[in-house]
Amino acid sequence: MTKKQKRMLKNIIISLVCFLVVLTLDKVLKYGFSESFPYGIASIIPSKEFGWLLPFFLYFLIYIFIGHNVLRKSLIHILHGQVFDENFLMAVATLGAFGLGIYTGITKHSPDGFDEACAVLLFYQVGEWFQSYAIGKSRKSIASLMDIRPDYANLLEEDEIKVVSPDMVPLGATIVVKPGERVPLDGILSFGESSLDMRALNGESMPHDVTVGDSIISGAINLNSTIHIKTTKEYGESTVKKILDLVENASSKKSKSEAFITKFSKYYTPIVVILALALAIIPPVIYTFLGNYNTWATWIYRALSFLVVSCPCALVISVPMSFFAGLGGASKNGILIKGSIHLERLNLANVFVFDKTGTLTKGNFKVFDIYPKEKRDEILRLAAIAEVDSNHPIAKSIVSEYNKEIEKGYTLLNIAGKGVVAKKDKNIILCGNHKLMEEYNIPAVEIDSIGTVVHVAHNNEYLGYIVIVDEIKEEAYRTIKYLNSIGARTIMLTGDNEKIALHVAKELGLKEFSANLLPVDKVLKVDAILGEKKNNELLCFVGDGINDAPVLMKSDIGISMGGVGSDAAIEASDIVLMHDDLGSIEVAKKIARKTMRIVYENIVFALLIKIVILVLSALGITNMWIAVFGDVGVAILCILNAMRANTKEYK
Repeated sequence: MTKKQKRMLKNIIISLVCFLVVLTLDKVLKYGFSESFPYGIASIIPSKEFGWLLPFFLYFLIYIFIGHNVLRKSLIHILHGQVFDENFLMAVATLGAFGLGIYTGITKHSPDGFDEACAVLLFYQVGEWFQSYAIGKSRKSIASLMDIRPDYANLLEEDEIKVVSPDMVPLGATIVVKPGERVPLDGILSFGESSLDMRALNGESMPHDVTVGDSIISGAINLNSTIHIKTTKEYGESTVKKILDLVENASSKKSKSEAFITKFSKYYTPIVVILALALAIIPPVIYTFLGNYNTWATWIYRALSFLVVSCPCALVISVPMSFFAGLGGASKNGILIKGSIHLERLNLANVFVFDKTGTLTKGNFKVFDIYPKEKRDEILRLAAIAEVDSNHPIAKSIVSEYNKEIEKGYTLLNIAGKGVVAKKDKNIILCGNHKLMEEYNIPAVEIDSIGTVVHVAHNNEYLGYIVIVDEIKEEAYRTIKYLNSIGARTIMLTGDNEKIALHVAKELGLKEFSANLLPVDKVLKVDAILGEKKNNELLCFVGDGINDAPVLMKSDIGISMGGVGSDAAIEASDIVLMHDDLGSIEVAKKIARKTMRIVYENIVFALLIKIVILVLSALGITNMWIAVFGDVGVAILCILNAMRANTKEYK
């Protein structure tokens, strides 16, 4: 708990103890010694006319101690023209109850209402504390990401280290990060090797090993040895700063439900004040005309009870609280959602459009097959010799698949757009596409394959070919299966050819796909899908957040797979999957569904209970104690229900 919450809880406990002592003494004197103290504490003072002063003084002291901030807020809001809020309702109802107690004390010598007025404000503060604690708990889940904020940077200048603020480090400077320190800016590792704790960034507990030349993301913790990093971004453009800005503004965009409740409260509160005033005046005026002059106190008491139970705090608190808890639960699962409006939209999303490379597939090429199979080892060995020095992803996949010591001494000639020629003495290896084979007049078979085909020839003899494909992510199968199971429309957009797209779509069970698309074509395709969808449908686009930024912004909901390594992901998308796990979409969808279910539960429950108790209060069937439950009790129950959204487990 915060200091403010601890102080608030301490005041509640002190007030509750004092209240129970005074209430118990009053009831014991009244019912245990009724002959000697027929009016309870009021009987201690001999004068019946002023007997009410003692209970009033005792209860009012407790009232002021626990409720002075409510009275102050109500007065401030009135001075600023914001009259009708829960503070105003509480102040009017409780002060009215004290006034009613003074009236009954003077007229009947038996003050009635002091204890209820005090209890209303006391339990209202209990509800406020629950609200503060619940929001704090949810905020902690989101704010745990704020731990990535760097406090300083060790700037290396002329072999001297200067401790400076991260925003004082220029682009291209070298910073030193010692074991246990947090990386303050993005950069490239220029000296040393170590392991980095990335847990605060992507939720993964496994340390990430880095060596010279690796990209380093700000916010990670250096675990092993001292490293030097050459900065590639200033602090204002670094990953850690962008994430911090995102976290700080996570609850700034209100959902439609929150906006409705805010608007509802704006009109609801003055209406119930007018109804309470009518309840306090119209019935007793009618009774007075009929000759019964003693009903004013009864109807004023009913009106005050009506005011207490009509307070909309259960709705005003619990609905935003539910969304805030949902955002906190998402953060626990490594999912950053930029506002409750996106959580609400994700619950309604039923059209999911995916980019292929880097989203559904790993973006890493892998040897799929080698033909003819009887020459597999020889073809792979010769291809590895030719591709050993290349940085091309296809070349790396061949060398990785061979995974043995490669014969050296070959002169390698790279022919742009065709492949590699490797020469050593009288040995010549050709490794490339069909055009390379044609150039050397080697008859190569025409291959109609789902992947990239690399032909291999040795000393003018054609040996065979290697098929290389982009690997599909394991979690992609589970995610698409889940979306299909809930009746969502699943679509893939890719720049690859028709055969590759068809293969991936069949493998994953995607319902639709479009191939051979340029980045601008993807935008046009999403526009077309948006034009086709029905009124109640929302489109969610999932991309890597780098090349797909325009489409992410165009869609109803943009989910980026770029994670913390992509500026475009953080800027263009509505939801960022921190650890690049496509399976987080299922989790996010379930979080959204559970959060919205809790929101609707709270709205229905709060309104139903309030309507019932409002009617009973107006008819005089219930007293102010029941009204307290109708307000504070319902609010606490709704808050506790809302806190269920702040969990790491979703079903």
